[in-house]
Amino acid sequence: MNATPYHLLWLLFAPPALGLLAGWRPPRREFWLLLFGLPLPLVALWLVLASASEPMAGCLTLGGLELHWRLNGLTALLWLLTQVLLLGSAVHAVGNARVSGLPPRSGAWLWPLLGGLALGLGLIWLAADLVLLYLGLELMGLCAVGLMLLPGKVDALMASLRYLLYALVGSLAWLLGIALLLGAWGRLDLAGLAAVAEPNTVTRIAMALLSSGLLLKAAIFPLHAWLAPVHGSAWTPVSAVHGALVVKVSFFILLLLWRLLLPDVVVGAWALGALGSLAVLWGGVQAWRAAGLKQVVAWSTVGQLGYLMLAFPLLAGAGEGVATLVWQATWLQLAGHALAKAAMFMAAGNLLLSTGATRLEGLTGTSRRLPLSLLTFGLAALTLIGLPPSAGFTAKWLLLQASFASGQWIWALVLALGTLLSATYVFRVLRCSFVEDAPATPFRALPLGMELIALALALAAIALGLAAELPLALVRLSALP
Repeated sequence: MNATPYHLLWLLFAPPALGLLAGWRPPRREFWLLLFGLPLPLVALWLVLASASEPMAGCLTLGGLELHWRLNGLTALLWLLTQVLLLGSAVHAVGNARVSGLPPRSGAWLWPLLGGLALGLGLIWLAADLVLLYLGLELMGLCAVGLMLLPGKVDALMASLRYLLYALVGSLAWLLGIALLLGAWGRLDLAGLAAVAEPNTVTRIAMALLSSGLLLKAAIFPLHAWLAPVHGSAWTPVSAVHGALVVKVSFFILLLLWRLLLPDVVVGAWALGALGSLAVLWGGVQAWRAAGLKQVVAWSTVGQLGYLMLAFPLLAGAGEGVATLVWQATWLQLAGHALAKAAMFMAAGNLLLSTGATRLEGLTGTSRRLPLSLLTFGLAALTLIGLPPSAGFTAKWLLLQASFASGQWIWALVLALGTLLSATYVFRVLRCSFVEDAPATPFRALPLGMELIALALALAAIALGLAAELPLALVRLSALP
């Protein structure tokens, strides 16, 4: 059976419908959530297989407005990744709410906001014009801010308002960029823009505005100030989704637009690569210095996002062989990091919830009392550090090959330094966990489902490295724009 737009509409609107249902009757057991939620990633997997052989595209007309969409192997894979991570976070949220005793009213709002987030992400993966991208980006951003507000505490409110301010400034820059492109070229669909737009001054200014807005939303150095406070106060399943998916969406859009409108502008691409390098180093140093476990994981996100930015200089003016290596490495790094980051946030949340601690010193004795969560943290760290056989290792290996093949060895140095910094802050966490001579403190028992779902995601990040050829084949079929 071939995929049709009706299948896409079902996958777009089923999550918000389920979110509203769960908001009305919040699930108390993981079984019912899996029963109703599992069809979503299964349908997304079917779309991956269907779109691999026959990419889809179309146009929806609403009055005088035309909305262009498309689905290829890459975007279908990203949609599948989204459904898997949202389901995993939802399963973790059920156990988290049961153990921590979340306020019923706030807990009820979690589900429709997650559904709205899924709709926004789906629109972005399908979008083939700037209007649909804007709608998806704004819906996703508003739902993300709402999720961050759920704890209802002063620190969460302050962090969320700062996040909202950054997001609004980013949206303003995005709208100004769209207005310039529309005024100069009269098109907003991506294929049309790629056909008529020239890399002149207007296009460069528009791309500077669009890039600034997206860098703000993606928390790319030095525009990352909102990220660590937001994660410090957010609920664990919310941090997992946000760190795994939300901050990466802006990178996806930025790379897409850059390849369409300014594919051979080397200076700008090197500037973005330099920002990514600084993010790798600054995020790694701050993670190493952080006192709290969630801050360690949040700062590591700043650093890991920097690896993705290396795609810009390596792709700019590159030959076909190097470009193919970079294209595969980028999406493998994004997917592997998303799975590992969600697992690491969940494992960290489990450790903090069980011990009641917030600082690393409070983790003493967890190697014996919470071995499964600590094992999950370590397995997820394999991907973040880039050790074999994880997806992080395969992605970094491809990036290293591309760096040497293109003569841009400086990015190889960044990869090496980033790997050392990642290992440093991970081993700092593990060292505190293996201390056994501290006074015994009470531990809170956790539902097995909370630990198993985090472990499954960490193992998936490793399995992605072992079986990388299948998704990479789909990425190769989705040719560079």
